[in-house]
Amino acid sequence: MANPDPEIVRKVTQWLGFADEDLKLASHTMDLLVEDTPYRLIAYHAQQCAEKCLKAFLVYHKVDFPYTHSIGRLLRLCGDLAAWPQTLKDAKELTPYAVTARYPGEDEEVTKAEALRAVELAQQVRTVVRSDLQKLGLQVPQ
Repeated sequence: MANPDPEIVRKVTQWLGFADEDLKLASHTMDLLVEDTPYRLIAYHAQQCAEKCLKAFLVYHKVDFPYTHSIGRLLRLCGDLAAWPQTLKDAKELTPYAVTARYPGEDEEVTKAEALRAVELAQQVRTVVRSDLQKLGLQVPQ
């Protein structure tokens, strides 16, 4: 897609910026050496990073997406536009963190290992999406 509309570029950049903030928060919180590190919130922000990266990709391609936190559903939508969603299928593991970390009664315990895995998956999604957007001509910092 050559020379995307400046408004689309602005929106995509905003989505990616918000995603980066979520990942930065998750990563920095993992570095806290406290006994009661909030692993559920780390996993939540990792999920949010992946979700926002995928939505940025869809915005770039002018694809309307439903109000959803489902990484699998977003990957399916991206799959109509790119070959990489299959390689990110493990990112579907992040979907439950969109809800379980935010609402009482839905708050399953998140372990340190699970939080680390969530951050790793979010980083993978971020890397793949940004790389593809760059190949399409969008100037995004890595």
